[in-house]
Amino acid sequence: MKKHLRKYIVIILVFSLFISCLEETPRYLEFEDYSFQGIDDKGGTWKSIILVAPDQFIVPAPQETSSSSYQQELTNLKQEMASVSNEQKKAVVYWSSNPILRWNEIALELAAKYNLIPGPNLDGTYTLPNPASPEGPPPFPFAHPPYTSRMLAYLSVAQLDGLIAAWHYKFEYNRPAPYQVDSSIEPAYPKNTLPSYPSDGAVVAMVSKEILSAMFPLEKAYLEALSQEHLNSLVHAGINVQSDIEAGKTIGTEMAKLALQRASTDGMSKAQTPKAVSDSIKNAAFENFGWVWENMENPVRPVGLTPLFGKVKMWNVPTVEEVRPGPPPAPGSPEFLKDVEELKNYAKNLTLEQRRIANWWQDGLNTYTPPGHWNKFAKEAIIKNQLNPIRSARVFAYMNMAIMDAGISCWDAKYYYHYPRPIQTIPGFKTILGTPNFPAYTSGHSTFSAAGATVLSYFFPADAAQFTKWAREAADSRLYGGIHYRFDADVGIEQGKNVAKYTVEKAKNDGAQ
Repeated sequence: MKKHLRKYIVIILVFSLFISCLEETPRYLEFEDYSFQGIDDKGGTWKSIILVAPDQFIVPAPQETSSSSYQQELTNLKQEMASVSNEQKKAVVYWSSNPILRWNEIALELAAKYNLIPGPNLDGTYTLPNPASPEGPPPFPFAHPPYTSRMLAYLSVAQLDGLIAAWHYKFEYNRPAPYQVDSSIEPAYPKNTLPSYPSDGAVVAMVSKEILSAMFPLEKAYLEALSQEHLNSLVHAGINVQSDIEAGKTIGTEMAKLALQRASTDGMSKAQTPKAVSDSIKNAAFENFGWVWENMENPVRPVGLTPLFGKVKMWNVPTVEEVRPGPPPAPGSPEFLKDVEELKNYAKNLTLEQRRIANWWQDGLNTYTPPGHWNKFAKEAIIKNQLNPIRSARVFAYMNMAIMDAGISCWDAKYYYHYPRPIQTIPGFKTILGTPNFPAYTSGHSTFSAAGATVLSYFFPADAAQFTKWAREAADSRLYGGIHYRFDADVGIEQGKNVAKYTVEKAKNDGAQ
């Protein structure tokens, strides 16, 4: 299955180069000799996010390693390892000792595959993707930035909480890994002293498969095959016996149910509104501020992208109003005209470096969107610091919660203020990146990126300056492309920081210091 996936990545890459996007698709990172910097024996005591308690799922005590049943499992494991095929060896290398990273890559690939905006019908009307009939046309989902931020948040949170439960039982039962019981077993991954029951790899495989299958229903068979390959690799690598795996599967399956239960009531199903609701939002903005954003497409879409995403349940911010920025400058005001002149200057005098930045951060169709960019940065930092699976999951979970909260806050501001784009307000103005189907203020790239940079700077303070630089670059890229005004970007940066502070504060008090 991975061969087909990699083939698809090549196709996407060619398409991305064609439209001058310099780095939009995920690349597999190599980390075969991945030794953990510590095993976090207190990980089972960390505060969870959705789980009420780490023992919420009942996992019975395992058989003693001296028992006949366990000894038979060891025999079976050694037989499996002795007859591993070349394809199975490749799978062992691929999944590695930190599969959190692989499942994140898979999630980004699916986001890129489904980030295709539905086009018009022959009669000029539009049909929206429908989760009740995901095959379409058009297929469900349209993995736009809000959708992708939400998918990554639920995936990462479920992985973290599932591993907190696994760590709780690992150190309650303390059953050693097979290679610690039988010295003739040589594992494929670097040895450590992490107890093997329940299998953390199995937790990750099951929870990831279930969450991603719900988010990308047309990929269920593909994800089932990947998860089975992952589970098999745990035996072939000499890491887990079958009872370790079965206990991990139980946790992963139950954790996914909890996460998807929250998702079913978070308000996302109402984010894409009918035209009557969209028009009422637009009319309210005009009454309050005297301006409205207009869709500049032809044929015109009747509704902008997810007008009520700003109403979706947030993870760590009490209310969206607490982080709503003040109003933008009125069109025609001195501040507005100053930023218009800046955009006109970029349009006439754009440098090669500015064009490169605009293209690199474009994150348009068939890409993994701005949240995906920050997941790539997080992954590179995790590998650099050799974090174990539970600590890796913690980074992704807190970062993706902050990014989703930032997106919710951004979309609240977009449709509350309903501010027009430069292409609407500046006569004859043209962009180099197209025009998004939602209002301008504030910039999504800016809020997503500032939130991601703030959380990553907390986890990896030595690299804080680089994260801050990338966030500023992401914000400025939208000016170079003609998508946003300066005030969209600058206020968006502050908005993303303000939102992320709530998540960082929660991370400071989760017991993982």
